[in-house]
Parts: sequence; structure tokens; C-alpha cells
Amino acid sequence: MLDRVRSMLGSKGFTLIELLTVVAVVVILTSIAIIQFRDYHQKTTNAAALDDLRNVKTVVESFYGDYQEYP
Repeated sequence: MLDRVRSMLGSKGFTLIELLTVVAVVVILTSIAIIQFRDYHQKTTNAAALDDLRNVKTVVESFYGDYQEYP
């Protein structure tokens, strides 16, 4: 139907409504992607911090095993 309207008008470009719709969809998808990336980044940062804490615990326990006291 849109092709018939365009052929009657003699226009071969996009209408303003079509362009605005595409821009709106791109903006929505981009905002969703940014939110997901932020959450992913936060989770990886927390996981790295937990790994560091586990490593510190292991080193402290190893020190205790060697010297029978905590540093």
C-alpha cells in the first residue's frame, strides 16, 4: 500500500514518520544495550573484588600456618 502511495506522489525517498520511527527504535535499543553493559560491568567488577578477597584470605591463612600468628 505504501508503494502505491509513493508511486502516486512520485516520491522514492523515506517519509519523515518512517525516519523518526527508525531513529526511535535505534535510540531504544541503544539505551537497553547501555544499561545491560553497565550491569555486566558492575557484576564483573564485583566478581574481581571477591576473587581478590579470597586471595588475601589464602595468603593470610598461609602466613598463620607458617608463623602461628596473624600479620
